[in-house]
Amino acid sequence: MYTGKIRQILLITDGCSNQGDDPIAMAALAKEQGITVNVIGVMEKDVIDEKGITEIEGIAMSGGGVCQIVYARALSHTVQMVTKKAMNETLQGVVNRELQQILGRSQKMEDLPPEKRGEVMEVVDELGETVELEVLILVDTSASMKDKLPMVKEALLDLSLSLNARTGENQFSVYIFPGKKKDVEKLLEWTPKLQTLTSIFPKLSTGGITPTGPALRMALGSFKQKRSVRSMLSRDDESYFEESM
Repeated sequence: MYTGKIRQILLITDGCSNQGDDPIAMAALAKEQGITVNVIGVMEKDVIDEKGITEIEGIAMSGGGVCQIVYARALSHTVQMVTKKAMNETLQGVVNRELQQILGRSQKMEDLPPEKRGEVMEVVDELGETVELEVLILVDTSASMKDKLPMVKEALLDLSLSLNARTGENQFSVYIFPGKKKDVEKLLEWTPKLQTLTSIFPKLSTGGITPTGPALRMALGSFKQKRSVRSMLSRDDESYFEESM
């Protein structure tokens, strides 16, 4: 049984980055570190910049994640769908690697007989409900997102309800870019308490540039910091650490 954890960055944006690191390169770095980068491009009234679409697709591809372009009003459902789809794809990759070790390097799940494939997919679905999940949410709060933020808030609340229905442990954090004083600002520290998501809603406002690359870099740093703190704790201390976050 898979005992690892799934780590995801969920980027919600409506356009091109215009300051700092190359976001596609940052997404590739995330993938190297075992973190999937999923991207949701939000459009309003059929308008999203073609350059923005190219960047959104490039980030997801480099980050090994899922990419979806949606209308703002459909954002709530999409956030849940993208998170679950990316989690299942990660688990399928794990299963494929296990099968290759057992059956040979050329074997994949798609090569199994239908009945065996169904059994494997049941295992993937079960793991999707029980595996430990860490999701860092990056929200674009540049000026062009002003009319879309109410839908972002609704989508994040629905995501919290969806994750709460899982039996596995959830940890998530929320960053926005740009922040009020910096390119990137942390709104919510890593926490398993999903209801705290509502506490950040009043802090979401829009304006300024779109530093997507620096936001992804800071997100990676957050995962590293989380691991380094755990490494300094004993098992009992780590249990306390999880409860107090």
